[in-house]
Parts: sequence; structure tokens; C-alpha cells
Amino acid sequence: MKKIIYSLLFFFIVGNINAQQTPANKQSTAISIEGATAHLGNGKVIENSLIMFNEGKLTFVGSAMAKIARQGTIIDAKEHHVYPGFIAANATLGLVEIDAVKASDDEDEIGPNNPHIRSLIAYNAESKVVESMRPNGVLMAQITPRGGTFSGTSSIVQLDAWNWEDAAIKVDDAIHMNWPGSFTSGRWWLGEDPALKADPKYPANIGNIKTYLTNAKNYLSGTKTKTHLPYEATKGLFDGTQRLFIHVSGEREITDAITISKDLGIKNIVIVHGEGAESVADLLVKNNIPVVLDRPHRNPNSEDDAYDYTYTIAKVLTDKGVVVSLGMEGQMERMNTRNLPFYAGTFAAHGLDKEVALQLLTGNTAKILGIDNMVGTLEVGKDATLFISKGDALDMRGNQLTKAFIQGRDISLETHQTKLWKRYSNKYKTK
Repeated sequence: MKKIIYSLLFFFIVGNINAQQTPANKQSTAISIEGATAHLGNGKVIENSLIMFNEGKLTFVGSAMAKIARQGTIIDAKEHHVYPGFIAANATLGLVEIDAVKASDDEDEIGPNNPHIRSLIAYNAESKVVESMRPNGVLMAQITPRGGTFSGTSSIVQLDAWNWEDAAIKVDDAIHMNWPGSFTSGRWWLGEDPALKADPKYPANIGNIKTYLTNAKNYLSGTKTKTHLPYEATKGLFDGTQRLFIHVSGEREITDAITISKDLGIKNIVIVHGEGAESVADLLVKNNIPVVLDRPHRNPNSEDDAYDYTYTIAKVLTDKGVVVSLGMEGQMERMNTRNLPFYAGTFAAHGLDKEVALQLLTGNTAKILGIDNMVGTLEVGKDATLFISKGDALDMRGNQLTKAFIQGRDISLETHQTKLWKRYSNKYKTK
């Protein structure tokens, strides 16, 4: 019996040692940040700024030369930089903890059409991966399901919470759909021809999508004698209260996706991935459709693309008038989400203005996600979700956070990784 008690006590202690940092308490006193270079997230910069917030809301954003009384605790941030909290679009944070452990993987549901599946209720606010986002300034994320044709519904969370209810900023913001490709290739490892060729199934595949959405639209306008949960979940797409994020690449595919969606009366569309979007930029601008790009640190998908295509696509689309954001999907996407600031920095290094690159994680993302009335830029009345960095937050050498706030709450920047760093740094210190 004693052995059992000691074993339980051991696991309880170890579990608490390794637990996520306790979420910060609600802001109780006003805070004034003075002297920093403020990057507002809308393209504007204020040198020697004064930023004040109280009860979780920004109360003043302007010059430190302004003759105004400082409120509450004053933080001297001279030679530092202040940024709005970065937002990760199209992320699976909190849905998978360890890829190799199936019990911790909840990003995908069985079946092709799951618009009614809500990613939010599967979100793990205690995730170690989520915790590691905050020291790089990623303070919010759109939690997005994967798989199937209709993957499900995403929600937007802040990354310092007790549970998914506390975390939610915007519930069920969008439905995500994976559009089929019009080309296919053989499996070279089975001796098949690896060259790309037109997929004869493409017309039928997009026909199935059109039929599904048409049936959903007809159901919603009918008598509903029998409840159909997946069709019920699409209501927001047709009344304009919910966005449709179409995960699609290719000039033909993007054009088809937009045309069919518009024909069905779906107004709020966002393109995700968007390889080839530069070829249909006029169509995107005409229909006010933004694009959520993938990380630039990857190879181009097409052999006809320029070697630096993935590095320059953000500037190309921005110059054409398309609203662009930066998301995460693909290899090691959850762990790599912490690197979003540096991906934006890569776009800046390849021609995009630095403050415009910043908007890919702040103002533009908030606008695309429909939360720009709350976050995304440093403006009076918005949530005090921001951070202070010693240097350029889009450069891994300068991104060194000293303070971070979510809705005015002074959050911890400690993680299991920073603890290990300190532990092994001390090992080699001279005595």
C-alpha cells in the first residue's frame, strides 16, 4: 500500500513540475510602456512611443512626448520594440501533442464531409507545444482541423488559458474545405509514370463538392423535417456570417473554387496555400478574396516555378493588391509555428517592406479572421495583446521578448524549453 501511495505521489509531483505555466491573472493595475519603438501592425511606426492599457484594453497609443499623465506601473522600454501579438492562421496547435502517439492526435475525423466538427472542443490548452509559441510573440492562433473534403470548423484562441472555453476569442469562425487538384502523377516507387498529367476524376470531384453544397443550401431553405447536422453547420456560409477557407493551389483550381462558391451564394471566401494565385490576382482583388500563404522555407511545388518563388510570392501578391497573411501547414507544422515571425522576416528579406511583412502576422491576419475589431493592431479600444522585444521581432537574433501581455494580463514567458536552456547554461558557468 505504501508503494502505491509513494508511486502516486511521485507521478503527482512530476506531473506538476512539468505542467504548463499557470495562466496569468486578470489585469488589476494600469500599465504604461514608455520609450519603445512601436510597430502598430498597420504599416505605421511610432518612435519613442507611449502605450497605456487598463482592464485589458489599450487606452493610449502615441508619442512619449505627449503631455499626458502616465498610468499605473511604468515600464521603461527605451531601445526596445513593441508589437501587437502575432496571430497564427491555419494552425493545428493544441490538436496534436506527439505525432507518434495516436491518442494525442485529434486533428482529423473519419469521413470526407465534416463541416459540423468543431476543432475548439478538442483544443488542449495545456499543450507543451502551445506553451512554446509565446516566447517568440505568437500569442493567438486559428485552430484548424485537417483531412477530408470538408475538414470542419476552426476557432480562434489566445494562448494563455486554463481550458478551451477560457481560450476562445472567436468561436466557429470558418469552415475549411480541401479542393481537389486537376493533375495527378504515378507512384514512381511502383514503376508508374511520375510525370504530371490531367486527372480524369477532377470534374467528378468538383461536381461532388458542388452537389454537397447545393444539397446543404436546399436543406437550409426547406422544411427540415429531419435534422442533418453537417448541413446545419453550413448555414453561416450562405448567410455571410461565416467564412469558407478553401485550401487550394493551381490557377485552374483557384478559379473553379471561386466561381462555384460564388455561384452558390457563398460570399466570404479565403484562399489557403494559393500556389499560382499570382496568375489570378485580378480575380482575387475583384472579389475581395485574401490569401493565407504557407511558410516560405520550402521548395516550390512546380518545376516551372522560379527557385525563389516561395520567398517572393508575398511581395508579388501584395504588389497586385491582394491581402496576404501567413499560416502554417505541412511538415512539423505545430513545432514550426513558433517560427512564423522569421518566415515573415524571410519575405521581408526578399523584397517585401518590413512593416508590410509584419502585417502578415498582425493586421492582415486579424482582418482575414474577422477579429480586427479586437486585435491585430495597436489602437485605442482594442485588446492589450502585445509584447516587448529587445530587437527586431522578425529576426531570430532580435526576437528576445522581455514582456508579453494577453488582454492586459502579464503572461509568463517560461516554458519547458527555457527551463532546459537555463539548466544547461548554468552547467558550464565558471565558478
